[in-house]
Amino acid sequence: MARPITRSITLKTGYYIEVRQKGEQKGIKIRRDTYPQIQAAIRRYEHLYEVKYIGEVKASA
Repeated sequence: MARPITRSITLKTGYYIEVRQKGEQKGIKIRRDTYPQIQAAIRRYEHLYEVKYIGEVKASA
């Protein structure tokens, strides 16, 4: 068993979707730099997985 993380996770600047198997509780986050790229990723994965659009994240400096 792995050791749990000790610091909080920070997301990079970009657009995010969450992709998960149908019926699963947890998924993975996928990041793209531009909105057209994330739209293409949604179209690519929506046939095989449940896709949830998370939105744009702007990292604070």
